[in-house]
Amino acid sequence: MVSDYLPMGFPQASNYRDWYLPFEYDQISLRQGLDSLSALGAPQEDIPFIVRLLENPEGLGLLSGSVDLHQHDCIHLILGRGLLPKDEAFTIGFTMGSTKHISTWEEKLFTWISKNFYPEIYRFSSEDLEIFNDALHLAQVSHCKAFDEVDFDQFLDSSLKEIREYLGLEVELIQTYYQLEQQRYPQAKESQRLLLPSTLQAKNIHSGGYYEQ
Repeated sequence: MVSDYLPMGFPQASNYRDWYLPFEYDQISLRQGLDSLSALGAPQEDIPFIVRLLENPEGLGLLSGSVDLHQHDCIHLILGRGLLPKDEAFTIGFTMGSTKHISTWEEKLFTWISKNFYPEIYRFSSEDLEIFNDALHLAQVSHCKAFDEVDFDQFLDSSLKEIREYLGLEVELIQTYYQLEQQRYPQAKESQRLLLPSTLQAKNIHSGGYYEQ
């Protein structure tokens, strides 16, 4: 069931660095999430050519799981990720891995280009690429559908929970990894905001990412 109202405490952002939709906010519709994102996300024409060339299906088409910007934005919402580098790394890695047939050379090619040739604001650090690889392998063991084959427009008025169920996305798998990411990267803003305090309490984990003894 979709809520007509945004939940209490819905993050309000004035720039892309602060925008994110907590994974637990699963009763809002995809359309509501996209409306929130559209005010801050970069339009297609502002995405650097090399990024579009590598990641967009209308580019070189070298990588499994290539999606256009609209699909990519939908996947950000489904995975509960913001717009910072580690968010992008996870979103791209999980999308590629969901195809279940990513090759080693594709993984190495993306890693090499995104670390060395992407413009600075889009360039991935070694930590970002660790998350990319984690997400890629996480999606490969998941039973979810291939994200690049999904027409998300048919789900615009469905809740994020309903879409995750259709995709076969295992909520527990994602939340367990997000807990691990919080532990590994205590200084990363995007990692520390992944789960709400109520979820951390239920999982017996401090907001800093470590288990309570």
